[in-house]
Amino acid sequence: MLHSLAQIALIEAGLMLLPAAVALYYGETKTWQVFVIVAACIAALQIPILFLTKLKDTDNMNFRDGVAIAVSAWIVISLYGALPFYISGEIPNFCNAFFESISGFTTTGSSILTDVEALTKGMQFWRCFTHWVGGMGVLVLTVAILPSDKKSSSLQLMRAECPGPTVEKLVPKGKSSALILYVIYAVLTLIMIIFLVFGGMPLYDSVCTTFGTAGTGGFGIKNAGLGFYNSAYIEGVVTVFMIMFGVNFNIYYFIVIKRFSDIYKNSELKLYLGTIFVSIGLICANTMAYGVYNSFSKAFRYSSFQVGSIMTSTGFATADFDQWPEFSKVILVLLMFIGACAGSTGGGFKVSRVLILVRTAKRNLRKLLHPKSVNVVKSDDKSLNLETVHGVSGYLIIYILIFFASLLIISLNNLDFTTSFTSVTTCFNNIGPGLNKVGPMCNFSQLSDLSKYTLSLDMLLGRLECIPVMMMFAPSMWIKKLY
Repeated sequence: MLHSLAQIALIEAGLMLLPAAVALYYGETKTWQVFVIVAACIAALQIPILFLTKLKDTDNMNFRDGVAIAVSAWIVISLYGALPFYISGEIPNFCNAFFESISGFTTTGSSILTDVEALTKGMQFWRCFTHWVGGMGVLVLTVAILPSDKKSSSLQLMRAECPGPTVEKLVPKGKSSALILYVIYAVLTLIMIIFLVFGGMPLYDSVCTTFGTAGTGGFGIKNAGLGFYNSAYIEGVVTVFMIMFGVNFNIYYFIVIKRFSDIYKNSELKLYLGTIFVSIGLICANTMAYGVYNSFSKAFRYSSFQVGSIMTSTGFATADFDQWPEFSKVILVLLMFIGACAGSTGGGFKVSRVLILVRTAKRNLRKLLHPKSVNVVKSDDKSLNLETVHGVSGYLIIYILIFFASLLIISLNNLDFTTSFTSVTTCFNNIGPGLNKVGPMCNFSQLSDLSKYTLSLDMLLGRLECIPVMMMFAPSMWIKKLY
């Protein structure tokens, strides 16, 4: 565990040299020095640990080890990631710096900053870059770039970091799967940058915006968000790519290897896209009916952007949807819970789980009507085993319990119910903005430190989908059985 954490920390130290280079390019002396100093300190601390914990050929990793490494790694990278914000003085409160860091890595996008443009270019780059690093997964990145041991532990790490109901290898080797995922991720990122630059957005802005989109995080570099550019083209590009990054990355691999039949029968993809299109249509009609927008083009432009942003848990905003009619706001809150596809960079409960729950409910109803019939839950013409079905049901129970426990703690701030409810909703589902006092034009700075740490834990629980974090509190996780 210590050996793996040392490797991950050293990767993060190396990644900090990128914002250092950006700061150096823009002549921000103090900023690049902070990144170099923090990276050097991390390296000085972790390199001895790396050599003192050198693994033997007989060492092998099981799922329990993978879970411990996954949870610990996300906490460690968030703590280290907060140091540049804190040491530079650009976010002088460590609680706020940690909140911003874990919000970045978990691709939540909730922020305590009241003036984003006050940050230096190097610090803005780091803030957005954390989205890109965390989007596909820190452990997936580690597996992709580090050499594997003889008994590869790659799949254990990937399963621990992405414990959804559809986690599987694309190819026989876990390391190859991770590499394929990151190649697809990098190619889509590069294509989006090119599209934004073509639309007139400066290269620096394009890169930072793409990081926030690819990781479905939502951190921006302008106080007015993407509305600063006031460009239908730019908003259109971001909308399309947000939706694309919310798709299960297996779909893109199927496109590459020309398995189009698997794409056509993918029920998760159909439900995901269908939910988006129906939501856009309903919000479009509702906002026009109440006179929020006086033309279909405006209603479609803003509703499609916000639906794509919320459904994929990106959290970008080009309109103050807190001023929309209640019907439209309720749709957005429901989309916060549904989330994107499993195997994507998006958050939320995940479309695949919703699909399994609905089909399980239908199966149970048929069983009541016809007790002697044989009914199974299917997904894409394949029967799901009981372990998967029960796993989704169990996850729902844990999800609800954590949600309401968090809501009780946040209610100690004595804010209105909508603010408290949506602050938990948006952090637990890795969305970003909520409603009322944590809406798209507000931030989380007004909350107490206890609330910020609670929401930080919610972000981690949401990103790792609860189970790995909950396993860390089980005594059997740490006590080896002798029988």
